[in-house]
Amino acid sequence: MNLEIELGKLLTAKNLTIACAESCTGGLLTSRLTDVSGSSAYVQGSIVSYSNEIKNSVLKVQAETLKNFGAVSEQTARQMSANVRELFKTDIGVGVTGIAGPSGGTAEKPVGTVYISVSDSRQIIVKLFNFSGSRSEIKNQACEAAMQMVIDVVNSI
Repeated sequence: MNLEIELGKLLTAKNLTIACAESCTGGLLTSRLTDVSGSSAYVQGSIVSYSNEIKNSVLKVQAETLKNFGAVSEQTARQMSANVRELFKTDIGVGVTGIAGPSGGTAEKPVGTVYISVSDSRQIIVKLFNFSGSRSEIKNQACEAAMQMVIDVVNSI
């Protein structure tokens, strides 16, 4: 069973809703979640916040966070997941921010650096991943990791 089907069954069984804030995945996570028939029962919405301006103005990621830590950071991912959950009034919020490449990487944050955050009413979990491969492969790996993180959180509820 693929992860989006497993996650959909879990969210449905527990009557939970989800919203996503995506940067480097460009909406792929939400697309995969909504590939599942019946997903409108649990997917409330998504924001693809590719620019810092949208991260700040729509997702309410603090300007100071973006300035001091950057768009690709634990702090930004944390605010993305918490704020998208609040914006869409969902049980679960997911934030994904990273560098899918092939350009854009630095010595401190190489291509493949991805922060994923999952929030619910109890907690905010953030994990740092260092994926490798093509741009498409990195985006897909980030989606898989995000879905697995959500499954783990939902299973703990």
